[in-house]
Amino acid sequence: MTEQSPAPGAIDVTRPNVARMYDYYLGGKDNFAVDREAAERVLEAAPHTPALARQNRAFLERAVRYLGERGVDQFLDIGAGLPTRRNVHEVVRDAVPGGRVVYVDNDPVVLSHGRALLDGAGDAGYVAGDVRRPADLLAEAGLNLSRPVGLLLLAVLHCVPDEEDPWAAVRELRDALAPGSHLVLSHITDAELSASARAGADVYRKASSTMTLRDRDAITRFFDGFTMVEPGVVPLPDWRPVGAARVDLPTWFLCGVGRKD
Repeated sequence: MTEQSPAPGAIDVTRPNVARMYDYYLGGKDNFAVDREAAERVLEAAPHTPALARQNRAFLERAVRYLGERGVDQFLDIGAGLPTRRNVHEVVRDAVPGGRVVYVDNDPVVLSHGRALLDGAGDAGYVAGDVRRPADLLAEAGLNLSRPVGLLLLAVLHCVPDEEDPWAAVRELRDALAPGSHLVLSHITDAELSASARAGADVYRKASSTMTLRDRDAITRFFDGFTMVEPGVVPLPDWRPVGAARVDLPTWFLCGVGRKD
């Protein structure tokens, strides 16, 4: 028998999927053997990956709560991946009564699986879109752009190479948002580039995802036109930490929050 491609809308379990690998790192169950195998190859090269994934999720939760305290009740999560453990809509339900979340992804696997996982939640939904086409994405999202929006770009812009100018895409999104909107961003950095980081990135490239590591200056440029919220662009655990003591891990991610005035 010849191998057949999955039917349109079906989930391809023959290739690793970046979103499902991330779910695996977080201890979720929405992944398949092929995802776990690829994730384990990453872990062989970069054993800190699950801890970094949890730090990224913890930063996301702190930032969403910060925005909610400042009256933001609409959230646009671009390159969202799967709604796994403690995702945006769950935080919003706790912290922002009446809040709304629109998840955006360009992967049909994520869209079909994510919509099923949300199971008709009225305060959250998935739409197809690509950060490289901001106008189309915003039209599809259907948010009220006359009011502040929380623009969430977590671990997505390093999937857009320099030649596709992700900075221009962020500027276009920024210009469409109302004053009081915020940009929440995390990005892989080359600040502590090592053999393990390169090997882990190579596994992701083979899982159909590009990965561009950028320095602090290049990451900070994404906040042009925003007023940085203290403490600025910092490693994940250093953005307004609460509770537990700082965990000492390699600085493979930088993050920050900016406000549009």
